[in-house]
Parts: sequence; structure tokens; C-alpha cells
Amino acid sequence: MYFLSGWPKRLLCPPGSAAEAPFHIQSDPQRAFFAVLAPARLSIWYSRPSVLIVTYKEPAKSSTQFGSYKQTEWRPDSTMIAVSTANGYILFFHITSSRGDKYLYEPVYPKGSPQMKGTPHFKEEQCAPALNLEMKKILDLQAPIMSLQSILEDLLVATSDGFLHLIHWEGMTNGRKAINLCTVPFSVDLQSSRVGSFLGFADVHIRDMEYCATLDGFAVVFNDGKVGFITPVSSRFTAEQLHGVWPQDVVDGTCVAVNNKYRLMAFGCASGSVQVYTIDNTTGAMLLSHKLELTAKQYPDIWNKTGAVKLIRWSPDNSVVIVTWEYGGLSLWSVFGAQLICTLGGDFAYRSDGTKKDPLKINSMSWGAEGYHLWVISRFTSQPTDCEPDILSIKQPSILLFQFIKSVLTVNPCMSNQEQVLLQGEDRLYLNCGEASQAQSPQGPSHSQQKSIREKSPFTDGGLESQGLSTLLGHRHWHVVQISSTYLESNWPIRFSAIDKLGQNIAVAGKFGFAHYSLLTKKWKLFGNITQEQNMIVTGGLAWWNDFMVLACYNINDRQEELRVYLRTSNLDNAFAHVTKAQAETLLLSVFRDMVIVFRADCSICLYSIERKSEGSNTTAGIQVLQEVSMSRYIPHPFLVVSVTLTSVSTENGITLKMPQQARDAESIMLNLAGQLIMMQRDRSGPQIREKDNKPNQRKLLPFCPPVVLAQSVENVWTTCRANKQKRHLLEALWLSCGGAGMKVWLPLFPRDHRKPHSFLSQRIMLPFHINIYPLAVLFEDALVLGAVNDTLLYDSLYTRSSAREHLEVLFPFCVVERTSQIYLHHILRQLLVRNLGEQALLLAQSCAALPYFPHVLELMLHEVLEEEATSREPIPDPLLPTVAKFITEFPLFLQTVVHCARKTEYALWNYLFAAVGNPKDLFEECLMAQDLDTAASYLIILQNMEVPAVSRQHATLLFNTALEQGKWDLCRHMIRFLKAIGSGDSETPPSTPTAQEPSSSGGFEFFRNRSISLSQSAESVPPSKFSLQKTLSMPSGPSGKRWSKDSDCAENMYIDVMLWRHARRLLEDVRLKDLGCFAAQLGFELISWLCKERTRAARVDNFVIALKRLHKDFLWPLPIIPASSINSPFKNGKYRTVGEQLLKSQAANPFLSLEIDTGISNIQRSQSWFSNTGPAHHETDTASSHGPQMQDAFLSPLSNKGDECSIGSATDLTESSSMVDGDWTVVDENFSTLSLTQSELEHISMELASKGPHKSQVQLRYLLHVFMEAGCLDWCVVIGLILRESSIISQVLTISQSSEVDGEMLQNIKTGLHAVDRWASTDCPGYKPFLNIIKPQVQKLNEITEEQAQPDAFQPVPTGKTCEQTTTRAEESRGSSCHGSIPQIEAGGGGVVSRKEEDASSGDEEERFQDGTYDCSVS
Repeated sequence: MYFLSGWPKRLLCPPGSAAEAPFHIQSDPQRAFFAVLAPARLSIWYSRPSVLIVTYKEPAKSSTQFGSYKQTEWRPDSTMIAVSTANGYILFFHITSSRGDKYLYEPVYPKGSPQMKGTPHFKEEQCAPALNLEMKKILDLQAPIMSLQSILEDLLVATSDGFLHLIHWEGMTNGRKAINLCTVPFSVDLQSSRVGSFLGFADVHIRDMEYCATLDGFAVVFNDGKVGFITPVSSRFTAEQLHGVWPQDVVDGTCVAVNNKYRLMAFGCASGSVQVYTIDNTTGAMLLSHKLELTAKQYPDIWNKTGAVKLIRWSPDNSVVIVTWEYGGLSLWSVFGAQLICTLGGDFAYRSDGTKKDPLKINSMSWGAEGYHLWVISRFTSQPTDCEPDILSIKQPSILLFQFIKSVLTVNPCMSNQEQVLLQGEDRLYLNCGEASQAQSPQGPSHSQQKSIREKSPFTDGGLESQGLSTLLGHRHWHVVQISSTYLESNWPIRFSAIDKLGQNIAVAGKFGFAHYSLLTKKWKLFGNITQEQNMIVTGGLAWWNDFMVLACYNINDRQEELRVYLRTSNLDNAFAHVTKAQAETLLLSVFRDMVIVFRADCSICLYSIERKSEGSNTTAGIQVLQEVSMSRYIPHPFLVVSVTLTSVSTENGITLKMPQQARDAESIMLNLAGQLIMMQRDRSGPQIREKDNKPNQRKLLPFCPPVVLAQSVENVWTTCRANKQKRHLLEALWLSCGGAGMKVWLPLFPRDHRKPHSFLSQRIMLPFHINIYPLAVLFEDALVLGAVNDTLLYDSLYTRSSAREHLEVLFPFCVVERTSQIYLHHILRQLLVRNLGEQALLLAQSCAALPYFPHVLELMLHEVLEEEATSREPIPDPLLPTVAKFITEFPLFLQTVVHCARKTEYALWNYLFAAVGNPKDLFEECLMAQDLDTAASYLIILQNMEVPAVSRQHATLLFNTALEQGKWDLCRHMIRFLKAIGSGDSETPPSTPTAQEPSSSGGFEFFRNRSISLSQSAESVPPSKFSLQKTLSMPSGPSGKRWSKDSDCAENMYIDVMLWRHARRLLEDVRLKDLGCFAAQLGFELISWLCKERTRAARVDNFVIALKRLHKDFLWPLPIIPASSINSPFKNGKYRTVGEQLLKSQAANPFLSLEIDTGISNIQRSQSWFSNTGPAHHETDTASSHGPQMQDAFLSPLSNKGDECSIGSATDLTESSSMVDGDWTVVDENFSTLSLTQSELEHISMELASKGPHKSQVQLRYLLHVFMEAGCLDWCVVIGLILRESSIISQVLTISQSSEVDGEMLQNIKTGLHAVDRWASTDCPGYKPFLNIIKPQVQKLNEITEEQAQPDAFQPVPTGKTCEQTTTRAEESRGSSCHGSIPQIEAGGGGVVSRKEEDASSGDEEERFQDGTYDCSVS
């Protein structure tokens, strides 16, 4: 409603002694002038600019006679001021214009500026007028005056001798009637007999009073604390005609303020609470409406120490009330008691260092024009101890101006059928619809877009989809529009503002005329003719209809009330407006579909139809009267109507009607009458006429039924005219905001499957619910309430000197307004379940199940019910938790909802929760069956806390094995950690629910660094992941992690290792090499040492043919085909060499680590594309490794065959003809493009390309080759050599088998395997034959070796130096020989073994080598 903005301003008063400081302020009825009283001075201040105009100083002589000034009251036309004094005098001052200068302050503009053009009324608006104060009359009432109150043309004065004096502003003497309060009868209500009890004791008098025009009486507070309401029974104001009513339970009243619009009387009490009463229409008794009091929950240290209520002031638009106490401080409440601001807590009450501030003590306060400012005169507290004594003595008295921004709903309630939040400040507007550029959607209003939440709101779970961001919720910041200064200068203050449905255009109306702004063009449009602007006053608000502005105004020249429609796109001029004359002043206006509804000062409602008309080039809108309804029977005073709207809501929900079309058009009128919501529906009891002729209006003109009261204490009403079959519950509902009582929704109930509804079932139900924000807009389909909330920022640390304690920046925090939103769906579902309307709750929930925060809704509902019931002191006769649990099982998110709720609830309540939802063991098993492993991991934490360790270990093992099968590596890592934690008795650190890993910065190097480390340390080396909101527990670091590495030899590690070995064995047996590589890389599994052990068991290749086929399939590697043309090729003679297939070290190092590094990849994608890029782009080559690794773009270039001149480590040697694959043709040398290739050469190149698999697969196969070679699994090396079709690999295997004592069985196995492949190639895959022919010599050699070996011997690791020699000679040999059309090369096995052995030998300086960049293991 109202929100504080920025810091207060300080207006300095003329310096004087402390005795002359001002203590009372009172605004005139128009709030343009403020009377400020000091003990012997009366000053008049002007509101804009805020300046002092004139001061009257009482001479010392008369000052002693009158006594000091006490109170002041303005005459309704602002021409006179009455001032009461301590000795019982009333002084009457006339305010006149000074004769000489008309203005005290004038703006000065440079010559030629646009403001200089002759503008009528221009000077008056811009200048502060020069006024004189003259004391005209003095009246002596001979008793101290307690209260002054202006009533129409009279002044009502209460004196301490118990009399009421009625004094005319003019000619007072003859108009004096004194009424003795003792003669006024008081009773509980007006129906009681006339013989009410009199105020029988002598010293009773009125302490405070205020006149209420709409109740025609005045609310009073007596000196003994009783309160009452005195009303004239007839029109004559005499003692006989007055009657009083009082409530019997208020005995400590201190002050009173009345709200004319809502007919409320707010009585401040000595206890610190404010009791708000209203008058019962039938009996005339005073009824308690609500109380305004601070709660112990929100203000635990101050709620009962505020002292008595000192002042209460209702805002000019009657929508909020501000209260201050003897103790100090300010609090702001909406009309029915929703608290908006309180300065007794938070940054208002405490400094940034935590010390308590003295609250601002207020002597007097008054609202400025339109409620944009609050003028406050504060009491000077006793001198602060930490200030120098001279500071306060010279301190100038001042007036504080608090600045407010307010919701447009307070003044223009027709905005409530829109989904935007619009706040208006004195000179700017705040919108919640982001930039107009993103709000523009071709398909119409932004509600049609899928909305998701990006702002910091109570329900962001972190993982929402970001597509189709809603413009209404985009971010936390407001879109601020500065109101045109040209318009403001002559039309301050802004009274109305409105925004169109799409949130792209805004209109504002000030003192005269109006202006509008487009968010697309960022431009204001003002009246071209200033006279037209100054000739109209907008009276009943303004609204948008498509591209038109509809407004009700008063034409000053013609003295005529009018309804006008202006087109946005044309110039702002009356020539383009459509004008309709109205009979009486329009107070309220609203637009519904193509109808305008208007409420007028004669208590009548008029309906107009509005339509677009094109007359030639210019477009206008036509307005026709449809229907008039007189409401004078029901409305006692037109000012009491807060809002009027047309809606399609009715008590029938469309199913019972004969014509469903009518349900949507069943325009009923909703009228908020002083907080009572009244509905008038169309009367359909008569004959239903269907006009098919040319009178479409006939159907609309049904009469209205008598009004029905729907709800009390209503502040705002929201409804929409849209229809959506999927979300009928939400779109056909009526939303009410009821202040302190929260919100209510009038929800339609639909029978299921269009069955006939039961006649005894109501078709609508009113459900109350509480929300934590003040609602300003309702997003109907999204089940969201939008609001705003005050936030504060402290800047007091900028001023450290004690003398600076008086700075406003130190005394007050800086106030900002934050956007906020809240979901309410769980409240409604719960209310329906409480009322046994589960079927309706299910229908409603299913219609909203697609909302991104729907899981959160279910979780909130479960959590709230659980907290309430499990912590209740008394037993609950009819618990709701089982119902809620059963309701949630209807949704697939049931398992997640329960576990998330449990993990956010304290452990003590778990038994109560699981008694209702089921045993956590069963739920865990359900998760496993549903393959929902992440949720199962969360249930493990529950089990760990609720069951014995053996049970949680058993379940953890189940989950671990499933996660291994599915390749959920992140989860596997957490499970290893968890199992260790259970084993070491470390059950305090349950595993966190896994999330996707962050991309690792070092790419694939991780693996080489960690592979030799024992498994027990691998948990530490996993990159830490960020956990989202639900996943609260993160990985343990520090001592607990180290402890595990100490326990690495404990049984627990053995247990885990056995599981890992079993999984690795299964993968090898199923020939799933690709999965094995992933598994080893992701979990830091020591593959080489394990393979060494399993060389003769699991790591044997049983069937070479099946293994070969499986690898082809897994690595997407094509089976070779025989080229059509001759096998001769230019590449054979080494005419061209290709450079480009070189790998980056990071890829060579570990191609498998890339599996889950990308957070964005979904699980399904991951399982298919785990070979997504590890390092940077792979089109880079490492040339001249002698100079350290330099990155360069790949290129293809012809080279002469000078292989021997190249250095051995050079990347140029480590290539082969067949390696031109996979997009490495990015950069081509110019010379290459000029070569003419023959047809056969081109064919050969294409054949080479066709017979290679993806680049990634090649990297991975070479990596596996390196691993198997190192582990001595030569049969696997042969299989990989076959698939890569590289004879060098086979030669290498041969070399190793020759040089060392290799297991004869293995060689035998290789021999039989190669024969089997040969047979298979002959029959099924002739493409392999050429390659098998090439390696025939090696196979022959193998046969010889197997025959030579008599007995098999254990495999001995090769000494490093020997390997080096062999590999270098081998490399040179193969480089020179160029045999069999393939350029053999130094293989991964060779180079890799060297680095591997060196790494093992010198693991101490491994890190160092890494940093130097010399660590070089390039595997092509």
C-alpha cells in the first residue's frame, strides 16, 4: 500500500531558544498549507516548494494573558485559523494575500527556455504565495480547551469543565451553544431506551475528539479513558438531541482518529494498542473491527514497552493509518490492520555495530498532499551522553518530511483486474514489468508466455528452467519511470495513474489534465494546447481500453461532467477525443472487456459499451449508454464506495445455466462499500430471450438482483476476464485482500466429469488464507501473489564522530522498496482438504502441476501441516497429515516431496512424518525401482539417522551398485564417502544429495595426477561441487577427509574395493571397454594395478571376434571395406605427411574424465555422449615440444620425406597418413590447395576417412591401449591394434613378448585369437584381410615364440632404460622402413610406458614437472 522511500528530508525552522521550538503541525483541508505552532508563534508553511511563508509572533504582554499556544484548526476554505491557548482563549486569524507582491518565491528561468511561454495559472503553480496573518477575534471560554474540531461552518470546542461549545466561524457570539456532557445520555446502542446512563460524575470532560462526516457524529475520548461516539439524533445540535454510544471494554483510551471512507474510528490506548471500531448499521452500537498491535513474535524486546499511543493519523486517501507512541517510533498499517512498516525494529532501531538507537519521539504529525509526505515535528530528547554539550544548545529546530510511494490501487482501484504492480511516487512511477522490449510478445499479453521465477523469492529451488521468462517476475528491480517534469511543474501532485494490459503504456493525471508515456519509445505525450489541459480535472480515475484511455473528468469552462476517450497514437488534443456528457460527478470508473462501468455522486451506476470506430484515416472510440442502476437505497453516502468493478463471477458456475455462454458474460457488479463487498448479479429468473436480430445488446440488458454481501473488511478485489479451460478454478475465482486477516478466495467448485452437481452442494466456497506479504497483484494462472516490501540499508558507518550523531543518515536507515512474490496454492489445497473437498483439491492441483514450483507447493503444504500437528501440545482429534500424505501420493513427485520435507524438518518430527507417509525403507526401495537414484540417496540420510548402521550400509551398497551400473559417477563418489563414514563410525556427516559437477578447470590432467594415489584419497581430489538449495549438506573437508586416508587399510576400504573390482570385472567380461574407461577415470580406480592382477583371469580376451565386434559398436568405429581402386596411393611413398591429428595433452591424459563435467548435459545425453570434449578444441597441435607446449591451429601441409632431420619428440613424426579425420581440415596451407590430386588419390583419401571412427573414439582407444600395454594385457593390445589397423602395435606386442618372460598362455591365446579373426574376416568381413596380410610376418614370429616357450613364466616389468632404447630404435626403424602402405609410428605404448615409468620412479617431483609444463605424454 504505502512504502517509505529514501531518507526523510529536514526543513529548518528559524533559530530560537528551546522554548520557541515548534511542537504542533496541522495541514489545511487541501494540504497545501501547514500551520506550525510554537509556544508563542504561529507559522504558515507551503507544501511545494516546502518553505516558510509567514510567522505571527505573539507580543510578550498578551502572551502572558493568553498563555502558550496549544492547538490549531483550519476553516474548511483555508481562509481562517483558530488557535487555542492554555488559559482558555481561542484566537482567530485571517489569512490574506499581501498587497504588494503576489508571490514570495518565484522560479527564475533562463531566457528562451520553454517554461517562459505564456501558460495560464503557470505562476500560481510554480511559486510560493505571499500571505499575511492577522488576528481578527479573541474568544474567552474561561476553561482550558481540550480539543478543537471544525464541523462544516462551525467550530466545536471541548473544554475541561465538561462543556461542548459550538461556535460559528463568523459572528461567534450569537451562535454560542454550550452543551453540558452530563446531560448527554450514553448507552450501549441506539435501540436501548432513551434513558441511557449519564456521565454522572462532575469532573468528566472530553480529552480528544474527531468529527466523522459519513457517520454524522464525533468520536470522543474522555479523560477517564472511556471512549464513545456522540451523534445528533435529529439535525439540531442541542443537548436534548445528542445521544452517545460506548463500548464497555475500553477504559484506557488516549486519542482518536476517524476514517471517513471506511467509517472506522481508531482509538489509541494506554496499553499501546489501537482499537478500531465501526458502527453497526442496524443497532447503532459500536463494534470492534480489529486491533492494531505489535506482536511479541515480531518485536520481542519492545512489543509491550511502547507506552501509550500518542497520535493516530489516517492518510488522505483513507487507505493507511500511521501510529506513534509515547516511547517514540512510527508504524504504518493498512485500513484493516495489515502492518506495512514499523520503525521500532531492524535497522531503524539498531546501528550497524549492534547498539540500540533512541527511537524518534514525535510530538505532532500531519500527512501532505496525496499522502506522498508525512510532516513530523519530533520532540527533542534529553541531551545524549556522548555528545558535546554545545551541540544541542545551538541546534536549530526542524520539521522532518518522510517520503512515501504508494500503490496505485489506493486511488485508482480499477487497476485491480491487471497483473502488473504499479507504484506511484511524488515524481516517478515504479513498474514490475521488465523492459518493454522483452514484454512485447506478438501473441498478446504476457500471461500467455510460460512464466518461471528468476527473482530472489521464497520458492526458487535453483533448478528451474529459464526459458520463457515472465516479464512480470523477471528480476528484483523496478522499472522506474520519471514523470515528465513539464507536466509536473503545473500539475503537481499526481493523483491517478494507470497501466495498460500489456504493461507498455502508462497514463498519469495530476491537478489538471493528464499525460501518457510509452515504455517502447520512452517518451511522454502531453497536451499540445496547454489551455485544454488546464481546463479539465480528472475526477473518477482513468483506465486503458486497448489503445485508448478512458477517463472521467470535469470540464471547467463548460462546468460539465464528462466521460472522455483519447487514442494513444494520435496527438493529445480534444479534437481527437470522444466526449460523452454525464449527469453527475463520476467518482469511480472501471473497464471490463468492452464495457465501462461508472459510479457517480448520485449513487447511480452506469454501464457503457465502448467500441472502436474508424472514420476515414482517424480512429476514434464510440461510447453508448447500456444501462443505469440506482443504488441510493443501499448506499448511505457515495464517498463510502471504495471500488466498483464488473466481473464474470457469479454464484452459478456455468454448469447449471442453460446457456454456458451466459456464464462467461454474467457480468455481476462488485461494489466495495466501506470494506463490505457487495455483489449484484444479473437477474436470470425471468424468460431468457435470445435475440438473433441486429440487437446484440438485448441480452446484456437484464436487470440486476438485489445486492448480496460476500465479505467484510475487504481492501482490494482482483478478478480477471480471461478464460482458460485448464485452469478454471483459478481464473473464475475472486481474490480478496482483507488486511490483517490475510487474503480470501471465492473459489468455484466444479463437479467431476461434467456430472450433474448435487443440489445441496454450494457452487462456490470462500477460503481464507494468510500470506507474508501485502498483496498488490494476483497472477491468476500462475497461482502467485505479487507485492512489495520495504527494505532498509544502513549508512551510519560513514559518520564516526560523535558530533555527527544528529545526521539524518545516522538517525535513519535508507529505505528502498523491493519487489516480492509468494505462492498461495498450498494454502488453498490445504483449506479444501480440511473441508473434505479432496476431489476439488485434486482437480485444482492437477491443473497447476505444470508450474515450475509445483513440487515446492506440495512440499510447503506437507511441511506446514507436519510442523503444526507434530509440535501441538494438545492431541489433535482429526489430524490432517494422513490426508495430506494421501493427497501427495497422487503425484509422481511423492517420493521427492517427502524426503525434501523431512530433510528440512528437525529430526524429532521424523517419526510422526513417516508414520503418515510410510516406512523410509519401503520408500527407498520404491526410488530404486523407479530408477530415481538422487532421491534414494536422500532417503539414505534418513535411514542412517533412523536405523542401525548395518541397515544403512545394506541400502547404501544397493544404491552404490545401481549407481555403478547406471554410470552415475558423482553419486558413486558420494556413496564411497558415505560407506567410509559409516565404517569409521563417522555418522555425523551424511552424504550430500549429488548434483552435477562443475566443469573442471584442468581438463583431463586430473587423471594422470591422481591415478597412482590410493582409492582412499580419491574423495578429496574430486572437484567440489556447488549444491543447490535443497541439497544442504556439502562434502566434508579438513580433518574428516584426512582421517579416511589414514584408515585406508581398514576393512571398510576393502569392502568398497571389492565392490569396485567386481564391477570392473563385470565390465571386462561384457567387453564394455568404453564403460570401463569411464568408470576408472571418474572414480579414480587404479585400473593398471588391477589389470596386472587380473591379467590371466578377467582381463583375458576369451573371444577375439566378439571383442572386436563389440569395440566397433561401442566406439562407433566403422568396419573396414576394400577400396575399389588400386591400393597404391601417394601417401605410400611419403609424398604428403599430415599434421593435425595431434592430441592435446589433456586429451591424451584422460579422455574419460569428460563424462559428467558439463553440468548442462542431462543424464540421457551423458550416457550417449560421454566423450564430449575434455580440454579446449581438439584442432590444436603440439609442435616442437622441446620449447614447451605451445598451442597452434591445426594445418595440413605437404612435406618432403626428410623424416630423419626431425627431432624424435616432434609432433610431425607422430602422425600417420590415415589420421585425417573429423574436421581437422580447418586450416589448409596455400601450397596444398594448388596441388592437383588424381582421381585415384582422392578416392584413396576418402577411403581412409571412411574407415576411421570419430576422433574422440580414437583418443580413447589409444588411451586404453596405453593402459593395457602398461598392465601387460597383450591380448587386449592386439585387439585394439586390429581395430586401429596399425601394424606397429602388433610389432610392439611382439617386441615385448620377445624381450621378456611373458606368460605363454597369453601368447597362445593371442595366437588362437588372431587365427579366429582371420577365419571371421575371410567369411564375414573381407575388409580386414589387407591388414591381416600386412601383419602376417608378425603372426609368423608369434607362432615361433609360442613354440619356443616351454613353460610360462611370470611377467616381469621392463626396466625403464631398456624400454627407452627399444622405443627409440623402434621409432627410427619404423620411420625409415615405410612398409606396407602405412607409416608406422612411435606408439602410445612406447612413449606412454616411458612417461608412466618415469612418473612412478620420480613421483616426488611430479607436481613440479607439471607446473614447468615439461610433462609430456603425447599419444596420437
